[in-house]
Amino acid sequence: MKIAICGLDCAVCPAYIVHQTGDKALQKKTAGEWKAQYGADITPEMVDCVGCVMVRGPHIGHCFECEIRKCGLAKKVKTCAACVLYPCPIISGFIEKVPPAKANLEKIRAKGKAKKH
Repeated sequence: MKIAICGLDCAVCPAYIVHQTGDKALQKKTAGEWKAQYGADITPEMVDCVGCVMVRGPHIGHCFECEIRKCGLAKKVKTCAACVLYPCPIISGFIEKVPPAKANLEKIRAKGKAKKH
């Protein structure tokens, strides 16, 4: 698993998979799906991402406007689970809407607390 700052699993994200594999068919298919789903002008070239925790390299467009990512990078945490303020107002609304992300963050926090004992 490669977990994003917000708890999403990058390893199952088509943009991350495209970056890792160079799968042009997946890139084109995903661009079409996302264009329809989000009503945005998404080209295949935009479906390429190294993961939000990386500063350099290609990212999907939302990475640059994501408040969760901005906060995590500023605090130099790998995920929100490592933040002393978790769950804060910045992440709370997101994880309530995205249960898999919340589950990933909770699992990371539980592992971190187990190591401290």
